[in-house]
Amino acid sequence: MDTRIQFRVDEETKHLAQAMAESQGRTLSDACRELTEELAEQQRKAMTHDQWLTKQVNAAFSKLDNGKSEFVAHDKASLDMEARKLKIRNRTQK
Repeated sequence: MDTRIQFRVDEETKHLAQAMAESQGRTLSDACRELTEELAEQQRKAMTHDQWLTKQVNAAFSKLDNGKSEFVAHDKASLDMEARKLKIRNRTQK
């Protein structure tokens, strides 16, 4: 089911926006619909990422609670991270 969205802008803004949309071969409604769809897709991606991050954090706390965590000293973690970054850089430069 389609939903109607209404909002108000001044006449000059409306006419300028219509002129720009028409110069691109589309209507102002088309442009507004596309913007709304793009915003919705961005929100979907943000929500998906938030869900993934929540699962990762919960899994980490679960590991901690079960005594299955492994703590790494800061210096070693920094070295490991630099090695990972180097590996990725080398892979993307091929």
